[in-house]
Amino acid sequence: MSGTPAARYGITIPFDGIPLHAHKEWFTRLVSLGYSDVWSAEVDGSDGFTPLALAAAWEPSLRLGVAITPAYTRGPALMAQSVASIADAAPGQFAFGLGASSEVIVAGWNGLDFTNQYKRVRDTLRFLRLALTGEKVTEKYETFHVTGFRLARVPEQQPPLYLAALRPGMLHLAGKEADGAILNWLSADDVPKAVAEVKSAAEDGAHRKIVARIFVIPTEDADLARMVGRRMITAYLNVNAYAEFHRWLGRGPALQPMWDAWAAGDRKAALAAIPDEVVDALVVHGSPAQCRAHVQRYMDNGITVPALAVIPLGIELEAAVEGLAPGAPQA
Repeated sequence: MSGTPAARYGITIPFDGIPLHAHKEWFTRLVSLGYSDVWSAEVDGSDGFTPLALAAAWEPSLRLGVAITPAYTRGPALMAQSVASIADAAPGQFAFGLGASSEVIVAGWNGLDFTNQYKRVRDTLRFLRLALTGEKVTEKYETFHVTGFRLARVPEQQPPLYLAALRPGMLHLAGKEADGAILNWLSADDVPKAVAEVKSAAEDGAHRKIVARIFVIPTEDADLARMVGRRMITAYLNVNAYAEFHRWLGRGPALQPMWDAWAAGDRKAALAAIPDEVVDALVVHGSPAQCRAHVQRYMDNGITVPALAVIPLGIELEAAVEGLAPGAPQA
């Protein structure tokens, strides 16, 4: 029922400003506060796997996930090795998130062609399904080919494979061929629409996990939270994939003035054009108790694994993590 802590409750790692070697005490604290999951990312900081390897060694009870690893930036064989290594280090505790990522990351930073995103993610998912079992793979996929690869270190338990998905095509692929979907930059009220697409494609009738990275600013200074939230929104929602996602969700009219100003090179006007209600829907803010209640709405609407991305403003990180914990006092 509403207000009841979820069986799964995650947080994004590593924490900004904390060296990786200093995370041991943070992982211990997370467990004591009732967090069940730690979810890494792979953008421009740590790689997606190293923080999880440390968590597996220091706090074996934590569930681990990466949301997400780009389908392009590792070759297929190396991708399989990376996934298998964490799965071997933490049997039954690791979930792998795969996604297309973005043109900035794939092409701009890694010098790779960012084409055929759907097919590349699909082909990588299918390759991993086979390779992680230890079978020898010789296969010509549409976006790459593999000749004679066999994984020498097969994990004792096959890790679940999730797909980062925004619109129906990838959401359907997640429902049909993956073990779950990873959502990002959507409101609590948007969740049912995305989840319905995943469920509609699950031909085996099996339940799919739905992970969501939820941005949380635990401050009662609404003006400050909205200022930061607007900057975050312009950084993400001007990327074409996210813009199309929000058009599909029905948020196009509210965001079109921001998109127009951004395209014209007027960053200040773009920030000002984002309505308060859009910020309030996409970025959780308020007191820790208000934030927890907002996160609960995501769970009530179908998110099975929330992964909080905490942005502490006017509050120490430790206090923010404690205040947002699933077992924190309601008052």
